Amino acid sequence: MKPIKVGLFGLGTVGTGVVRILERHREDLESQVGSPLLIDKILVRDTAKERSVRVAADLLTDNPRDILDDPDIDIVVEVMGGTDSARSYILEALAKGKQVVTANKDLMALHGPEILAKASESGCDVLYEASVAGGIPILRTIVDGFSSDRIRKIMGIVNGTTNYILTKMSEDGASYASALREAQELGYAEADPRSDVEGMDAAYKMAILATLGFRTRVSMGDIDVQGISRVTAEDILYGKRLGYEMKLLGIAECQDGLVSVSVQPTMVKKSHPLASVKGVFNAVYVYGEAVGETMFYGPGAGELPTATSVVSDLVAVAKNLRLGVSGRKAFHPYRETRRKSDEQITSKYFLLLHVDDRAGVLANIARVFSDCDVSLESVLQQPNEHNPNAEIIIITHDASKASIRRVLDEFQKLDVVKQVRSVYRVEG
Repeated sequence: MKPIKVGLFGLGTVGTGVVRILERHREDLESQVGSPLLIDKILVRDTAKERSVRVAADLLTDNPRDILDDPDIDIVVEVMGGTDSARSYILEALAKGKQVVTANKDLMALHGPEILAKASESGCDVLYEASVAGGIPILRTIVDGFSSDRIRKIMGIVNGTTNYILTKMSEDGASYASALREAQELGYAEADPRSDVEGMDAAYKMAILATLGFRTRVSMGDIDVQGISRVTAEDILYGKRLGYEMKLLGIAECQDGLVSVSVQPTMVKKSHPLASVKGVFNAVYVYGEAVGETMFYGPGAGELPTATSVVSDLVAVAKNLRLGVSGRKAFHPYRETRRKSDEQITSKYFLLLHVDDRAGVLANIARVFSDCDVSLESVLQQPNEHNPNAEIIIITHDASKASIRRVLDEFQKLDVVKQVRSVYRVEG
């Protein structure tokens, strides 16, 4: 049987995992594909670097032309990261008729339409399961498993770094700064953690999930993004007292053809399955019109979990190649993208207020909510010996995002409200 030759762009954490899995599972993979899967060349920055996986020296190259210009290489696997070089290499590979597997969420969120259009034009496959939620097979599930259903909501913890930080703050009472420092020491967070903690990494993934789930093009400009850098131990403590856990959630909703997508710190009811997802694990909750509620849980990153998704895509691409059906299953968003207005985006909200500690304050606050057509589910005043002002925690009933903004604007005019300390969406 003629082997299917693979060119691998990148031999970092995920690339190393791909090499390990292809070697360890060689017989099983060959049985599934019907041909051996053979890595023919690996693009690296430094061919002399010491590596944790044994690779023959003649497989390594620092010249991308050795992969792109080789007509015998059938499939390109991109796990190098970044967007500029990766985009250029993938587009050229597709133009030359090579199939593509990538784990690059940034690339697919920013340049997905261009890449998929080139794949369709060239009759090639582009699969990117590993770009979202590591080892959880969520993209294939949304495209294939929900093909007969209509997805109304996708809600998930899709960034392990922030989930680890929030778990440490919840369970150990750690400050945000100390939890972030520990995540960096353990390798869960980068030296520059902004993409993770400010929500951009999660937003890239939600753009992909929403595009596939709602069959409409969702770009980064369509997503409201808020990170966790302003979350305090106080916020988490008060949430826990009311029966909530803090999570950075990606939330995508589609109703009557109108879409809203956001990434934001969210108070999740402890009875909801997402509240129990801890550490670096990921979970995606999908609401289908027919099937109802489903949840997919697992490791969101790491060498072998992510590499497993990459190799699964590689197997799928190789099967299509052998059957002569490459490029026939390309996904194209076909619905017009229409965003919900702030009046149409509704949820419960958690507010923490610092106010004057005197009679009549609660009545003034309640009047503001009433005037803005927001009803209250619960109101709790918390003593705090370190704060001379009274601390009031409010959970609203479902209210529009626009109504909450009007409430906050009115609070700016009230002398008795010293500070709106926190405002979070509530789920579950």
